[in-house]
Amino acid sequence: QVQLVESGGGLVQTGGSLRLSCAASGRTFSTYAMAWFRQAPGKEREFVSAISRSGGSTYYADSVKGRFTISRDNAKNTVYLQMNSLKPEDTTVYYCAATQSVVVATRPYEYNYWGQGTQVTVSS
Repeated sequence: QVQLVESGGGLVQTGGSLRLSCAASGRTFSTYAMAWFRQAPGKEREFVSAISRSGGSTYYADSVKGRFTISRDNAKNTVYLQMNSLKPEDTTVYYCAATQSVVVATRPYEYNYWGQGTQVTVSS
C-alpha cells in the first residue's frame, strides 16, 4: 500500500510556471507507475500525464503536451509535474495517483491510490 501527498499548487498568472510534487510513503515506490489527473467541479477526472516505473516512458494529454513535464525520483519516492506556459483553463485541482499495473494507464479506474489533491489557479 502507498500513501500519496501532493504539494506545490498555488496561484500564478497566465504564462507562469508551477511545479507539483507528490511524495509517496513506503519502500516500493519504484514498483508503481505514477500519474497526474485533474478534476474541475462537476466534471470527470481528466488524465494529465503518466510515467512508467523506471521513468523511461512518459505520456501526456494533448492539452498539456509541450507545456508540462512529468518526472520521478525513485530515491526520493517523489513524482513531479513541471507546468509551464500555464493557461486559465489549467485551473483546477490536481491529483497524484499510483498503480501497480505493468502497463502505463490513462484512466482513473486503473489507479488504486490517490492523493488528496492540490489546487492550481491560473489568473488571466
